[in-house]
Amino acid sequence: MNEILHAIFSTEGLFLGTLVPFLFVLTVVVFVHEMGHYLVGRWCGIGVRAFSIGFGPELIGFNDRHGTRWKLCAIPLGGYVKFVGDMSATSSKPTSDELETLTDQERKVAFHTQAIWKRAATVAAGPLFNFLLTIVVFSVLFASYGRYVAEPMVAEVTAESPAAKAGILPGDRFVSVDGSKVETFGDVQRLVSGRAGDTITFVMLRGGKEVTVTATPHLMEQEDALGNKIKVAVIGVVNNKELGQPRLITYTPVGAVAAAVEETGHVIERTGQFLQRFVVGREDKCQLGGPVKIAGMAGKAAKLGFEWLVQLVALLSVGIGILNLLPIPPLDGGHLLFYGVEAVIRRPVSERMMEMAYRAGLLLVLCFMAFVFWNDLFGC
Repeated sequence: MNEILHAIFSTEGLFLGTLVPFLFVLTVVVFVHEMGHYLVGRWCGIGVRAFSIGFGPELIGFNDRHGTRWKLCAIPLGGYVKFVGDMSATSSKPTSDELETLTDQERKVAFHTQAIWKRAATVAAGPLFNFLLTIVVFSVLFASYGRYVAEPMVAEVTAESPAAKAGILPGDRFVSVDGSKVETFGDVQRLVSGRAGDTITFVMLRGGKEVTVTATPHLMEQEDALGNKIKVAVIGVVNNKELGQPRLITYTPVGAVAAAVEETGHVIERTGQFLQRFVVGREDKCQLGGPVKIAGMAGKAAKLGFEWLVQLVALLSVGIGILNLLPIPPLDGGHLLFYGVEAVIRRPVSERMMEMAYRAGLLLVLCFMAFVFWNDLFGC
């Protein structure tokens, strides 16, 4: 019995070692996302019925002075803000009969009676706050710890690698990758790692002269800092201390924010690039995981230290923000798509069209969830 309890409740066990870090990561990301909807909605004068972390039966909650019910629910895989006039947690539009049940005061603050820009701003605020969370996390980390960088030098070239076939030599210095200037070896890795199978143009500095070569990265399985097996694109070059001259860059508070904005932009770009390639079958399906995989990563990050767990929060926050912006009902991007159409045709989309789109979108979202769960449990 003692061994079972130790396996569950020790810091190496299921509860404290995996479940608690997972709930911390997911709760922070979901709370910030929903708080974006809530704050901008309130700023736009929209009434809020409920702010929930989780779905299903309520565990604890309270009503604030504005009549909003703040609650924590039993199923901690998401959350929602329910505005006045919403008929469900997905902010579905009320029918004419349902609108009639609202009082005059409620109709004034109901979500669906507001101007398009107010509705769009409220919906877009969720993903925007996710991106802001990532910027805040990176800003604190950069200001607190700085960042190690290395010169974009080639110390070794792996035999028969794409770099070797392209004619890249030890001692070369990367100048640009497909037209993007590089300043560090990390820049080169960032621009190459997600482009397996693409022909990339490299400008190298060799003996004081620029040389242009092309190489096609291939996938290689590597182990990341959390011990996960991942596949990244490489061209087969190695940096070292002698040529790379690694150094620590420290930042002022303002400089940390600027660097954090830039890094968040890179993460958004790489995530979007991955999703585009995944849709057309150019990425390994096992790179995409669901709650089980995230829980495992959270547990590994927690063992490395709190700063690693916070970094996972930042990266997951970007992923949640981008997924929610996809133009698929009932995601935020689906709502924004409808508002865009409404702005163009100058009238709301018909209830029949919205219902058909929501059903199709919900089916697509459920299929995606089933896919990542299958990946987590059986597929990979």
